[in-house]
Amino acid sequence: MRMKIWHAGVVGALLAFGGTGAVLAHHSFAAEFDQNKPIRLEGEVQKFEWVNPHSWIHIKVVNPQTKKTEVWRVEGGAPSALLRRGWNRNSLPAGTKIAVQAFRARDGDTRASAAEISFPDGRELSLGNPTTEAAAAAAARAKRN
Repeated sequence: MRMKIWHAGVVGALLAFGGTGAVLAHHSFAAEFDQNKPIRLEGEVQKFEWVNPHSWIHIKVVNPQTKKTEVWRVEGGAPSALLRRGWNRNSLPAGTKIAVQAFRARDGDTRASAAEISFPDGRELSLGNPTTEAAAAAAARAKRN
């Protein structure tokens, strides 16, 4: 009986961690985003996902070159990091106009990792992603030098 329970536990662990490793794995900023490709996205929030390990803001943006509307997915910090900065799950309702300083995805997709967000009234907030904040600070220093 003990052996059957042990086998079931091993099979369960393999399925949980081996079969879904890609889902559970956490990526590094540098593997997915390029700190040498900053982008400013201005548009309207379509959806704000308050999920782990990173929050996501879906923004409707007009592409300045093609003049076509695109939906960008912008990665922010984890909900716990956002809570420490005064955010909550209702901080960005659909329809909110925002501008985001971010770094483009390496694969060219309409996806970015955000450092700062600003509102038309001039308020600015950090999106709580320490890696992106560090990349933004490094890019600003490089620009000054």
